[in-house]
Amino acid sequence: MSGLLSDGTATVRFTWWDPPREGIERGVVIRAVGAEVREFRGRAEVTFGWKTRVGPASPAELPRVDADDVPFRTVRDVRPGEEGFRIELRVVRVAPKSVTVGTERRVVYEGLVADRTGAISLSSWSDFGLKAGEAVRLAGGYVRAFRGRPQLVLDERSIVVRIEGSDLPEPGQLLAAPPRSIAEVEDEGGGEAVAVEGLVVGLLPPSGIVFRCPTCQRTVRSGICRVHGQVDGRADLRARIVLDDGTGALTVNANRADTERLWGVTLEEAEARLRSQPDPSLIEEQILEALLGRRLRVRGAGTRDDFGVTLTPESIDRVDIDLEAAAEELSARLGERR
Repeated sequence: MSGLLSDGTATVRFTWWDPPREGIERGVVIRAVGAEVREFRGRAEVTFGWKTRVGPASPAELPRVDADDVPFRTVRDVRPGEEGFRIELRVVRVAPKSVTVGTERRVVYEGLVADRTGAISLSSWSDFGLKAGEAVRLAGGYVRAFRGRPQLVLDERSIVVRIEGSDLPEPGQLLAAPPRSIAEVEDEGGGEAVAVEGLVVGLLPPSGIVFRCPTCQRTVRSGICRVHGQVDGRADLRARIVLDDGTGALTVNANRADTERLWGVTLEEAEARLRSQPDPSLIEEQILEALLGRRLRVRGAGTRDDFGVTLTPESIDRVDIDLEAAAEELSARLGERR
């Protein structure tokens, strides 16, 4: 049996080995002697083992704790390391992903959830049948730091309840939010649903044709994967675009499909060019020539490290520039400064 315990000062997860056959009701007060505390996925957890003596205690010994008394949080409130809270969210997207944990293959359900205060990535190790667009109340989850951003994690101990959620944003509202300045995104360290717009001012290496490990998809250098050693790398196309909006700059990691669409050249055509001129830097130069000065609107997840903000895009769209209107605006601004 597993769940949440509270003594009125804090809430903690518990695991009870060989629990009573008749089960235990929510709200019951117990006294446990010989319980153990261990670390489970970076958090403290109380364990009742075969040495633990568990018996009933008087409800008068502790303040009453109802489910509604568990602290309510919003996306803006939660911080890595926090647990023992309730939160109401709209599922923006969710999809299964096969991962390797040790030597075991498992399925984790990854996605994005949001409320009126913001969005947060989701990682669920149990299948709760979540569907995009539905509103849910979650309890028994915890928050961890993942790639520098908070992530809400659910497992078999978590509780998911469907709700009406009329005060929660619709997925389309979140994904169609207007672009923000890159300076704001930098100050906030990125975000789960970032929209920015700016001019292409450069490319960062490695861009163009790269080779990836067939097992983990990491970039292969000189035929060596840093995880799997010597491998036969598979060709891929990418563009690490530097986008600038006048307030700051960030990097956009465009995948093969986006790079082909923006450049107008397929991976197969790029490989043919490379065979005729075996210089990978020429491919990067051709991509830069096609994109330099273009205005792009990008939406996706952004993370910040020592080198700045990097955006993993969900969509990249070209934005046509009205040169006459831009010239008039610039002329008016210059006139105001005289």
